[in-house]
Amino acid sequence: MLQKFKEFFLRPRKLWEKNLIILWIGTFMAGIAFSLVMPFLSLYIDTLGNFSKAQLNFYSGLTYSATFLVMAIVSPFWGKLADRKGRKVMILRASFGMAIVIAAMGLVTNVNQLILLRLLQGIFSGYVSNSNALIATETPKEHSGKALGILITGNVTGTLFGPLVGGVIAAVFGYRLTFFLTGIILFLVFLLSALFVKEKFQPLEKDELQSGRAIFRSLKSPRIVIGMLLTTLLIQLGNFSISPIISLYVRQLMHNTGPITIASGLVASLPGVATLLAAPRLGALGDRIGTARILKLGMLFAAAVFLPMALVTNIWQFGSLRFLVGISDGALLPAVQTLLAKNTPAEATGRIFSYNQSFQALGNVAGPLLGSSVSGMWNYDAVFISTSIVLVIGFFWVLFTTKKQT
Repeated sequence: MLQKFKEFFLRPRKLWEKNLIILWIGTFMAGIAFSLVMPFLSLYIDTLGNFSKAQLNFYSGLTYSATFLVMAIVSPFWGKLADRKGRKVMILRASFGMAIVIAAMGLVTNVNQLILLRLLQGIFSGYVSNSNALIATETPKEHSGKALGILITGNVTGTLFGPLVGGVIAAVFGYRLTFFLTGIILFLVFLLSALFVKEKFQPLEKDELQSGRAIFRSLKSPRIVIGMLLTTLLIQLGNFSISPIISLYVRQLMHNTGPITIASGLVASLPGVATLLAAPRLGALGDRIGTARILKLGMLFAAAVFLPMALVTNIWQFGSLRFLVGISDGALLPAVQTLLAKNTPAEATGRIFSYNQSFQALGNVAGPLLGSSVSGMWNYDAVFISTSIVLVIGFFWVLFTTKKQT
């Protein structure tokens, strides 16, 4: 047993394996950083003014969406620059910029300042997506599903621990300290990436780059690539539609009594446990039986899990269903990224993944706005029903775009 342990951890590693280990640690730390504050951002907003329920829902949706609106606009520019200068440069830009901006959120005195900083955060986004692009380009195609499945567990594992730690910090010290801690963690991510990530990259001159239209014309399976971009939008629209109301829904289920921030953090972290267990296995299974099949099953399972959330009567039922959501999370985005990696030439990966980030950001914008609008017009239960409908639509879209694809 000891010999096998030594062989696994001490054997010589290829460059892509070394990068995978470092970027797993980096995305793990980034996951912790982001999830320290996100599960109870709505509660933080509630401390910045006297808002009605409708106003709080609106500002929560707007604050969540602000970052992703900017991200959708700037991601193609960063993707083009990544194809010219390399993905590591983009990783460093994202981690350093967000360290400064998120730390500053702990100093705001009103919701408008918070929204402004969330807009600015969108300019410096892209650490996880560029990590995915770097691994996708430097990993042999036959290992890409497994590698990307492993990489996503770094982010979700961090997301698992972040809400628990953040919930305790918020309950004991208040919300503002969590923003300062997030800035410190992201600065450590910057240092780790700068020192240890190595990229074999041949810089391209500006006139050597193909136009976006030429890239899509050169793809062997443009329907798959375009289909996966829209699939990403639908996945994120469904997942993020409930983001602005999770902590508010938890507060309602707990009848506004008890350790609400800690419970919100726990509920937010539960999907990470399942994703941590499921993603590497589903990625490896997809390499064997077909990634498209894994994606279809994940869509159906997600739709089936979100629907009964509208019927829960206590925090334990809600938490159990949130755990099951993590299994679908382990299938959906890793499968999309694997299909993109397998159907995109290496010289265009940066831009295709940046386009994917733009569609992801559009889903992140539309989701919170959908959730806050539905909850404002009806109630929180209706948000889960609408989310399930979106995911059913996503299943049929995947079924159409991946015909004859495994």
